[in-house]
Amino acid sequence: MEIRHLNRDELVHENGLDAQRLLPWPALNAPFEGSWCVIRPGTASTPHAHHEYEIFVAMKGTAVLDHDGGRTPFVAGDIVHFTPGERHSIVNESAVDFEMYSIWWDRPMADVFILNHEEGE
Repeated sequence: MEIRHLNRDELVHENGLDAQRLLPWPALNAPFEGSWCVIRPGTASTPHAHHEYEIFVAMKGTAVLDHDGGRTPFVAGDIVHFTPGERHSIVNESAVDFEMYSIWWDRPMADVFILNHEEGE
């Protein structure tokens, strides 16, 4: 077993939020990458779209998803899936931090996973 710890004191500010990339790491062969994200009160992540699929898992607090289809409440326990090219951002209109985990993947990541898996057999 190997564990990767979240270090809240060393989150990196990027894309309008504070984050720590927890995946990938050398010991783990996975077909996806992931990051712990904190959106501070009164701020929002940078609106963007990309070629990867993505899932957000809301872990703590309340926010609003600003997306191609409008604005949708997003609270702890919720999960959202974005398809490639779908514009989105997270808006924290509350007075406390909003925390979530983001996971994204695409075909090249899956291909590398399969190659590494087959080489390890």
